[in-house]
Amino acid sequence: MPLTRRRWLLLAIVIAIAAVTAYLLWWPTAVDPESWAPPEAKTWPVNQKLAGATLLYPELVGPEAILIDPEGRLVTGLVDGRIVRLSPSGDGPITTIANTGGRPLGLAYDARGQLIVADATRGLLSVSPAGEITVLATGHGGRRFRFTDDVAIAQDGTIYFTDASDRFTVTDYRLEIVEHRPRGRVLAYDPQTRAVTLIADKLHFANGITLGPGDAYLVVTETSSYRLRRIWLTGDRRGDVETLVDNLPGFPDNVRFSPAEQVFWVAIGSPRNHLLDSLAPHPFLREMIVRLPRALQPSPEAHSFALAFDSHGRVVHDLQATGDGAYAPVASVIDDHGILFLGSFMAHGIARLPAPSN
Repeated sequence: MPLTRRRWLLLAIVIAIAAVTAYLLWWPTAVDPESWAPPEAKTWPVNQKLAGATLLYPELVGPEAILIDPEGRLVTGLVDGRIVRLSPSGDGPITTIANTGGRPLGLAYDARGQLIVADATRGLLSVSPAGEITVLATGHGGRRFRFTDDVAIAQDGTIYFTDASDRFTVTDYRLEIVEHRPRGRVLAYDPQTRAVTLIADKLHFANGITLGPGDAYLVVTETSSYRLRRIWLTGDRRGDVETLVDNLPGFPDNVRFSPAEQVFWVAIGSPRNHLLDSLAPHPFLREMIVRLPRALQPSPEAHSFALAFDSHGRVVHDLQATGDGAYAPVASVIDDHGILFLGSFMAHGIARLPAPSN
């Protein structure tokens, strides 16, 4: 090869390296990461207690939240916007209740039989038994809901729900995790006055929500901070926000209280990522992650993970599965008469298996 061609090739390589370096260092991104120090991850042995789960309705994609209707049937929302009703045994038809045209996530029935929906893109919705959709709320305090995530209804009819982020949408959930800024909030909707009230603010990826015993408090997952938060609704501590469980072994998604077992079931979407933890104190390096091709960015592991905690934050059940066939990522876990149902925001079908005994 002539010397001149060698020089041109070398120059082209240098220019390409410089361009890639400049892109990784300075190209504008949508994130503004904060520096934080995650708790040191504890050793959490892997088990296979979720192995062997039966997969129901594998043709359904992204059944995020699982709800049991008054007649014992399963109800869930899908990636394509449908809300469907299913047989808990997996042998019945798929009935479409409604299509929100958005991304239905959290679901709950109120006392009038209305299905209340936390739709990630459309806000807080109500679906009548006839399938008619009513928009209840789309924002509060001048801040539009960007990522309406989950919902829980108290005995007095108050609808509590989460807005995971006032900046990023459901399709950009990874950016919310990488940025790690307190953009999430918990709100309440009064069906009588139609007023929306702020319950708690400045949460890191406020995701799942559930009511505790006697509606005395809410439990909310902070996905990007690996913890469960308790928000008191009654008594002298009304309005207080405290940490119920800290230093979880992964990213918590939905949380559901089981009155029969008196435990909070927490879906762990994926184990913690060592790279993200190590870069937590370095916002500049975390911003570089966003500039990488999507295939090179951290993503959920194929690790099925569900935990149950008592009201003191102590682990009651630790259920996992890894390897081929593991149902993951897990987005929700509910216990219905001794049967666990697992949902996912991106996997196919609903997982079903016997609940563990105490």
